[in-house]
Amino acid sequence: MFDGELDARGLYCPEPVMMLHNRIHDVPVGGVLKVVATDPSTTRDIPRFCQFLDHQLVHSEESGDEFFFFIRRGS
Repeated sequence: MFDGELDARGLYCPEPVMMLHNRIHDVPVGGVLKVVATDPSTTRDIPRFCQFLDHQLVHSEESGDEFFFFIRRGS
């Protein structure tokens, strides 16, 4: 279950993380944002984004050429 979704398919670094930085504020604190991306660099960049900005990467997975991230918004 998630509270918002960001479709970053077809975008390349740094666009997915820049969009995530803006979109995470649309989710309530404690809410979960689902991110779908196709850029392999997101597997490195999104966990770092969460670590540095105190969000929680609840789950991530890869399916074919798509990457899925579920991020719980911190305060």
